[in-house]
Amino acid sequence: MEAILERCAGLDVHKKTVVACVRTPTGAVTRTFGTMTAELLELSDWLASQGVTHVAMESTGDYWKPVFNILEGIFQVILVNAQHLKAVPGRKTDVKDAEWIAELLQHGLLRASFIPPVAQRELRDLTRYRSTFIHERVNLVNRLQKLLEDANIKLAAVASDVMGKSGRAMLEALVAGSTDPNLLAGLAKGRLRNKQDQLCKALEGRVKPHHRFVLTELLCQIDGLDETLARFETQIQQACQPFERVVDLLDTIPGFSRQTAETVVAEMGSDMSRFPDADHLAAWKQRKCGQTLFGQNPQRQPSPTHYSGASSPCGGQDEGDLLGSTVPSPGGPAGQEEGDWGGSSFAPSDRLLHAVAPRTLSRGRGRFL
Repeated sequence: MEAILERCAGLDVHKKTVVACVRTPTGAVTRTFGTMTAELLELSDWLASQGVTHVAMESTGDYWKPVFNILEGIFQVILVNAQHLKAVPGRKTDVKDAEWIAELLQHGLLRASFIPPVAQRELRDLTRYRSTFIHERVNLVNRLQKLLEDANIKLAAVASDVMGKSGRAMLEALVAGSTDPNLLAGLAKGRLRNKQDQLCKALEGRVKPHHRFVLTELLCQIDGLDETLARFETQIQQACQPFERVVDLLDTIPGFSRQTAETVVAEMGSDMSRFPDADHLAAWKQRKCGQTLFGQNPQRQPSPTHYSGASSPCGGQDEGDLLGSTVPSPGGPAGQEEGDWGGSSFAPSDRLLHAVAPRTLSRGRGRFL
């Protein structure tokens, strides 16, 4: 089989070690390195001394990221979906893994996963951590409601938002030791004041000292997360500056908030040219996350589509499997897979606006274009 690359390397990456196999016209050389920064720099120097131009490694967990951070910009780094290599039998050791990756790379048999630009990766990290903290806050509020049920307080049965202004005032009064239902119901604000009788019944409970202690701790944790989320919003707004025009336009879609628009840009980038149409994009989202996107009908049958990788972007999987995508093949755009996702073009593109929701442009707060 003809070799396409003259000097290349395959890396088998683990938590503590990296096995590197360099293939040259004269043969193959294998060495093992640690994963500390100094040891990865030593790996980079060794690859450079061998004249390596291309490096390939599996996208296993998060262990590939420190290696990629060191090698990025020095070599052409190819991240490969591990599922594409597991189907081949006979690889039993780390050395054989590295040799097999290097051999496939040398003959041009590997399909690279797309890695977005640095600015988009940073924005995506921020939006994902924000989502994590939002979920943690939801869990705390759920625990708080269970605590109230245990204390015979049925506030959630009357107030739609236990953590709203009225609910928070009542909870703080409970923490302070107040048990008079009429006094607690008098703290209601807005339309909730019309439910005084129901509130009096709901707030007549059996609150014990340990309930007040746990309630205090839960409120403190919720307040801490609120402050954290406020700081995240500030940081995300700064990270969104290169994509501000696209975020603002996405925010005009009915049902879209700015937070949703920021998440869409962070996950998919600003160039949707790889998605042929909105049905294609909706089908991809439904398959990857088990939900529809942009109000598309889940019963609609999209055109046949090929996806690389089986992991979900909602599950926090590795970068190579994140969106089931591939980078262009050496032959150009014709080698792209239908499941490829946007982001290769860093500048915001109007193609995103045409691909996202062409049937919602004239509805909502204004025209999308």
